[in-house]
Amino acid sequence: MNTLIFGAGLMSRAVAYDLLRQTDVDRVYVVDTRRSQLNRLRSQLKSPKLILVQTTATDRKLLKLLSECAVAVSCVPYNYNLQLTQMAIAAGTNFCDLGGNNTIVRRQLALNKAARKANVTVIPDCGLAPGMTNILVADGIQRLDRTDQVRIRVGGLPVQPKPPLFYRLVFSAQGLLNEYVEPCLVLHQGKLQKVRPLTEPETLIFSPFGQLEAFHTSGGSSTLPETFRGKIQELDYKTIRYPGHRLMFQLIMKTALGNWQKLPRAELACALEKVLGFENDDVVLLRIDISGTKDGIRRNIRYQLIDYADKKTGLTSMMRTTGFSAAIVALMLARREIKITGVRTGEQAVPGRRFISELRRRKFRLTIRSGRVK
Repeated sequence: MNTLIFGAGLMSRAVAYDLLRQTDVDRVYVVDTRRSQLNRLRSQLKSPKLILVQTTATDRKLLKLLSECAVAVSCVPYNYNLQLTQMAIAAGTNFCDLGGNNTIVRRQLALNKAARKANVTVIPDCGLAPGMTNILVADGIQRLDRTDQVRIRVGGLPVQPKPPLFYRLVFSAQGLLNEYVEPCLVLHQGKLQKVRPLTEPETLIFSPFGQLEAFHTSGGSSTLPETFRGKIQELDYKTIRYPGHRLMFQLIMKTALGNWQKLPRAELACALEKVLGFENDDVVLLRIDISGTKDGIRRNIRYQLIDYADKKTGLTSMMRTTGFSAAIVALMLARREIKITGVRTGEQAVPGRRFISELRRRKFRLTIRSGRVK
């Protein structure tokens, strides 16, 4: 079978790496406008199954190629995803993306009828968070008779933090801005609420990293609050950082960039890249706590993952956790393991136990522990 990836950046490299290793994948097409990025990808992956296409992601001439592929994966910025969804539906090709912007995802979900009519399955938000987290949350909820509370804590961090920000970019600056600027959707007392990003900090411990900080950021919970509204009382998502990052980030944004909230996003992203730089030696920390009852007994289920960069493959942890999650969903779609059609969320469509099995096959050390709540 043939597959197609939009974008030749960091995350698409991980998706392509995973797809190329599958014996039932014949070709992996990668589309990007930048010849330098395509050439770099060729030299990194060195596979005869990899075919590079230099054009814009939204080039309508791609429809024929799309129609010959079992699935397409978008690894380009989220603002392209609505048009790419429309193209995939027109071509009759299954589609997933890395998502991350709630407004775009709502517009994609509005195409549900068109996708069903075309017998196509579209699943937005298939990276780490949102993506892996949504699927794990749904899996945990299915293990309980009643769920009361879901707490999602995720962060991509440099292994060796350096002041003043104790952080370097592990994914795109535009994605980071989206998390730090847009409003955050939570469930509180069973109702949807919006909270400001970078608020309500809390401390948590992750061995061997000691005390860390988590705070509200946008996009990580994606559709979860709306999916489980009326079924769960409390649900929130917070990003994990080293202590001091949040306050220093706010200070630098105000002092170095003035009224930064009125600056164009592209300009702001460039400024952030200069301030932060990129990190190869990273770690991803994930902890999801789901509390409720099972057989009349109060229980808590904890999903936890600590994942480091893979020096052998050159893939950072953020690339692995994001790209491999998307690749797993893409392969499920291509192999028709996901039967439901239309535009669906990960928590609705992706079988959790199967997804977890595929994570472990890729050497992710995900632990799941369940215990009584006193």
